[in-house]
Amino acid sequence: MKKASIVTRNLSELADKSGNIYKSIKVVAQRSNQIAVKTKDDLNAKLAEFASTVDNLEEIFENREQIEISRYYERLPKPPMVALMEFMDDKVMVRQRENIEG
Repeated sequence: MKKASIVTRNLSELADKSGNIYKSIKVVAQRSNQIAVKTKDDLNAKLAEFASTVDNLEEIFENREQIEISRYYERLPKPPMVALMEFMDDKVMVRQRENIEG
């Protein structure tokens, strides 16, 4: 039996983490963006090692390595899921902005 890819979340638990559901979602979204940027930078750095302007016989082998690297990154958990799990496990800090009147 295939594991369900959709999981129902308890919104009150999500809201309790920051005191507001919208704030919680914003924090998760911001963390998700951070994870996505870091993952993309890592992937680009690894693929940049294969960049060459000269055609050679090793290009086919390098192409296979590039494909394997890309597949590895495709199989990683998606950034929103990682961010949500970090948030629910209290690995992401929620900071309160102070209102400055002046």
